[in-house]
Amino acid sequence: MAMKIRLARGGSKKRPHYAIVASDSRMPRDGRFIEKLGTYNPLLAKDDERRVIMNVERVQYWLGEGAQATDRVARFLEAAGVKEKATRNNPNKAKPGKKATERAEEKAAKAAEAAEAAAAPAEAAAEE
Repeated sequence: MAMKIRLARGGSKKRPHYAIVASDSRMPRDGRFIEKLGTYNPLLAKDDERRVIMNVERVQYWLGEGAQATDRVARFLEAAGVKEKATRNNPNKAKPGKKATERAEEKAAKAAEAAEAAAAPAEAAAEE
């Protein structure tokens, strides 16, 4: 059985509240779970201690049993010091798209032409 430690959404429309749960990965997001491990309230301030509440002992137990934490829950565990910080690398996300690259190249070409045009009269005056 593939276990996941993930978020299950609760709360009303536009007012989310999440439960941190251990569940079988085949179950739906808000469906059946094995154990509730904590809560996450994204509406609270980031420095509020009630934003993320976890039973760390039970989380460690499930990690020891082979459960995999989802990305968001893994960040909570890193902040709590339960899990080592994983290196994240997505270099393509920061790259500009094709059109932005073309615009940047055109702008650089125009700037180079303007620099050459400004330098030409100065060189002519220096030669005389």
